Amino acid sequence: MNIVIIGDGKVGHKLAVSLSQTDENDVVLIDSNENKIKNTINQLDIICITGNGADIEVQKEAGVPEADLVIACASTDELNMISCLLAKRLGAGQTIARVRNPVYFQELEVLKDDLLLSMAVNPELALSDEIARILVFPDASKVETFVKGRVELVEFAVKDESRIIGMSLASIYKKYQVQILVCAIERKHEVHIPSGDFVVEKGDVLHIAASHKALESFFSAIGKRVKKVKNVMICGGSHVAYYLSKKILALGMEVKIIEKSRERAEHLCELLPEVTVINGDAGKPDLLKEEGIEVTDAIVCLTGMDEENIIMALYANTLGVRKIIAKVNEDSRAEMVEGLGIHSTVSAKGATADAIVSYVRAMNNSAGSANVETVYQLIGGEIEAAELIIKEETNYTNIPLKDLRTKSNSLIACIARNHKIIIPNGNDHIEVGDSVVVITDEQGIDDFDDILL
Repeated sequence: MNIVIIGDGKVGHKLAVSLSQTDENDVVLIDSNENKIKNTINQLDIICITGNGADIEVQKEAGVPEADLVIACASTDELNMISCLLAKRLGAGQTIARVRNPVYFQELEVLKDDLLLSMAVNPELALSDEIARILVFPDASKVETFVKGRVELVEFAVKDESRIIGMSLASIYKKYQVQILVCAIERKHEVHIPSGDFVVEKGDVLHIAASHKALESFFSAIGKRVKKVKNVMICGGSHVAYYLSKKILALGMEVKIIEKSRERAEHLCELLPEVTVINGDAGKPDLLKEEGIEVTDAIVCLTGMDEENIIMALYANTLGVRKIIAKVNEDSRAEMVEGLGIHSTVSAKGATADAIVSYVRAMNNSAGSANVETVYQLIGGEIEAAELIIKEETNYTNIPLKDLRTKSNSLIACIARNHKIIIPNGNDHIEVGDSVVVITDEQGIDDFDDILL
């Protein structure tokens, strides 16, 4: 597939890395910043062009008229929408625009056809969805969903007091009799796709797939009773804070936002009358204490600076806040603070890239026996979780899974059939219409056949 990416920012660069990992894609990257382009040329084996993505001559040079897909994720919404419209007029197959402004995004359903957009992605909205999922399941550090939310994949750190330390996965399944599957385990920076004889140790990070109800039952059985979050303090009144507040208010949580800019604080008061908005600097400990951080169930640090979010989150940890989430855009910084008391680090670029990569995968395999519905990258991109919808009868349907030869680095996490969630064993099988969640350390799987020997 010929793909042109406009914008070498955080999202554009992450997409260029992800989409260029497979031989099926030829990626061209456009950005007006010559230094950024030079750095990317040194890092990736892709074509890079310096220029304005909304310039018709630059688009022609990048091969937009012959492109299957153009993704515009430059710094401004207007540039992205104009770039996509121009690309479509030049003959590009499909276009995706990153649109951040809530007003623009709200009106896109009306404008989508006029702009000839195939898809629009709002990074802040995508990130707010991710944070809301974590707040609903606070014992997890990360929560991804499949099958329209009916299957969850949670990241869970095994701590000193855990009842499952020293137990094999097979004995855990047998003892607790809950329909879950541990899909991947991170141990001391090594990643394992485990078999049943894998023994859990303190410090392991488990990635567990199951229905929400089954996960609640499992955590309750191992002594991790899920205490619901009732009140949330948000530091920073960004677009993410706005979207997140609307979501968690609907879930019955109380919300308080602390925003430094008086103008922005007043605007949020108008937009969110049910939220308590404080005009002040969340980086000041006295203000946080005055506003009740010590009795807050969860804090979400959403300022525009990674360092500020990390410091506030670490301070909240010293006060014993039960759930701490920090927006950390730089991957290396997120890696550095692992294990320091910040329960979850999130980034808008990751949420956006996952949404766009899922769309690209679906385009890639439209002629195959399965459609990619959702894709997530786990553990720094070392593991991929993909939801595949089985479209037709093939060599692996209606065959017991024990008779299918799958690669050792891959497993079938769950099967969704009609309204039933199946954590499969060897006697289960796959049918046409099933949604199948696959975990693998291979990059770029587009069909179920990719995990078979």
